[in-house]
Amino acid sequence: QVQLVESGGGLVQPGGSLRLSCAASGSIFSLITMAWYRQAPGKQRELVAAIHSRGSTNYADSVKGRFTISRDNAKKTVYLQMSMLKPEDTAVYYCTQGSWDSIVVADNPKYWGQGTQVTVSS
Repeated sequence: QVQLVESGGGLVQPGGSLRLSCAASGSIFSLITMAWYRQAPGKQRELVAAIHSRGSTNYADSVKGRFTISRDNAKKTVYLQMSMLKPEDTAVYYCTQGSWDSIVVADNPKYWGQGTQVTVSS
Protein backbone atom coordinates (compact mmCIF):
# COMPACT_ATOMS: atom_id res chain seq x y z
CA GLN A 1 0.00 0.00 0.00
CA VAL A 2 1.01 3.63 -0.40
CA GLN A 3 2.97 5.13 2.48
CA LEU A 4 4.02 8.74 2.82
CA VAL A 5 6.40 9.70 5.62
CA GLU A 6 7.13 13.36 6.30
CA SER A 7 10.11 14.77 8.15
CA GLY A 8 11.81 18.11 8.74
CA GLY A 9 9.23 20.01 10.72
CA GLY A 10 10.08 22.01 13.82
CA LEU A 11 10.30 25.42 15.43
CA VAL A 12 11.81 28.28 13.46
CA GLN A 13 11.98 32.03 13.96
CA PRO A 14 10.17 34.42 11.63
CA GLY A 15 12.25 35.02 8.54
CA GLY A 16 13.92 31.66 8.85
CA SER A 17 13.96 28.63 6.58
CA LEU A 18 13.00 25.00 6.84
CA ARG A 19 12.95 22.07 4.44
CA LEU A 20 10.33 19.37 4.62
CA SER A 21 10.86 15.95 3.08
CA CYS A 22 8.40 13.22 2.21
CA ALA A 23 9.50 9.69 1.37
CA ALA A 24 6.98 7.71 -0.65
CA SER A 25 6.58 3.98 -1.14
CA GLY A 26 4.06 1.64 -2.66
CA SER A 27 3.45 3.54 -5.89
CA ILE A 28 5.11 4.35 -9.20
CA PHE A 29 6.48 7.60 -7.86
CA SER A 30 7.71 9.00 -11.15
CA LEU A 31 4.22 8.91 -12.68
CA ILE A 32 2.24 10.68 -9.98
CA THR A 33 1.60 14.15 -8.67
CA MET A 34 2.86 15.00 -5.20
CA ALA A 35 1.67 17.88 -3.09
CA TRP A 36 1.93 19.55 0.29
CA TYR A 37 -1.12 20.68 2.23
CA ARG A 38 -1.27 22.45 5.56
CA GLN A 39 -3.84 22.96 8.25
CA ALA A 40 -3.66 25.45 11.06
CA PRO A 41 -5.83 25.20 14.19
CA GLY A 42 -9.34 26.44 13.48
CA LYS A 43 -8.68 26.87 9.76
CA GLN A 44 -9.49 24.88 6.67
CA ARG A 45 -6.79 22.83 5.07
CA GLU A 46 -4.95 24.55 2.26
CA LEU A 47 -3.07 23.29 -0.78
CA VAL A 48 0.39 24.77 -0.41
CA ALA A 49 2.17 23.41 -3.47
CA ALA A 50 1.91 20.60 -6.00
CA ILE A 51 4.34 19.13 -8.50
CA HIS A 52 3.33 17.08 -11.52
CA SER A 53 5.26 14.00 -12.60
CA ARG A 54 6.62 16.07 -15.51
CA GLY A 55 7.69 18.90 -13.21
CA SER A 56 4.92 21.49 -13.55
CA THR A 57 4.18 23.20 -10.27
CA ASN A 58 1.29 24.99 -8.60
CA TYR A 59 1.55 27.23 -5.53
CA ALA A 60 -0.85 28.93 -3.18
CA ASP A 61 -0.68 32.71 -3.58
CA SER A 62 0.31 33.01 0.08
CA VAL A 63 3.58 31.14 -0.46
CA LYS A 64 4.61 32.16 -3.98
CA GLY A 65 8.16 33.44 -4.00
CA ARG A 66 8.90 31.95 -0.59
CA PHE A 67 8.30 28.20 -0.93
CA THR A 68 9.68 25.79 -3.53
CA ILE A 69 8.45 22.27 -4.18
CA SER A 70 10.76 19.76 -5.82
CA ARG A 71 11.04 16.04 -6.30
CA ASP A 72 13.73 13.40 -6.67
CA ASN A 73 12.24 10.47 -8.55
CA ALA A 74 15.26 8.26 -7.92
CA LYS A 75 14.84 8.70 -4.17
CA LYS A 76 11.02 8.71 -4.35
CA THR A 77 11.07 11.87 -2.28
CA VAL A 78 9.35 15.24 -2.53
CA TYR A 79 10.62 18.34 -0.78
CA LEU A 80 9.21 21.65 0.32
CA GLN A 81 11.82 24.34 0.82
CA MET A 82 10.30 27.11 2.92
CA SER A 83 11.99 30.48 3.24
CA MET A 84 11.06 33.86 4.72
CA LEU A 85 8.74 32.03 7.07
CA LYS A 86 5.97 33.95 8.79
CA PRO A 87 3.96 33.16 11.93
CA GLU A 88 0.94 32.56 9.70
CA ASP A 89 2.82 29.63 8.12
CA THR A 90 2.42 27.76 11.40
CA ALA A 91 0.46 24.58 10.71
CA VAL A 92 0.63 20.84 10.37
CA TYR A 93 2.02 20.11 6.93
CA TYR A 94 0.86 17.01 5.11
CA CYS A 95 2.42 15.22 2.17
CA THR A 96 -0.13 13.94 -0.32
CA GLN A 97 -0.26 11.95 -3.51
CA GLY A 98 -2.74 11.60 -6.34
CA SER A 99 -3.48 12.73 -9.86
CA TRP A 100 -2.99 16.37 -10.88
CA ASP A 101 -6.75 16.81 -11.30
CA SER A 102 -7.60 15.22 -7.98
CA ILE A 103 -5.24 17.59 -6.19
CA VAL A 104 -5.18 20.89 -8.09
CA VAL A 105 -8.69 20.78 -9.53
CA ALA A 106 -10.69 18.74 -7.03
CA ASP A 107 -8.61 19.48 -3.91
CA ASN A 108 -8.96 15.86 -2.89
CA PRO A 109 -5.72 13.87 -2.87
CA LYS A 110 -6.02 10.11 -2.61
CA TYR A 111 -3.24 9.47 -0.10
CA TRP A 112 -2.03 11.42 2.94
CA GLY A 113 0.94 11.25 5.26
CA GLN A 114 0.67 11.62 9.01
CA GLY A 115 1.76 15.25 9.00
CA THR A 116 4.62 17.24 10.49
CA GLN A 117 4.29 20.32 12.68
CA VAL A 118 5.86 23.59 11.58
CA THR A 119 5.84 26.39 14.12
CA VAL A 120 7.07 29.88 13.25
CA SER A 121 7.58 31.90 16.38
CA SER A 122 10.13 34.08 18.12
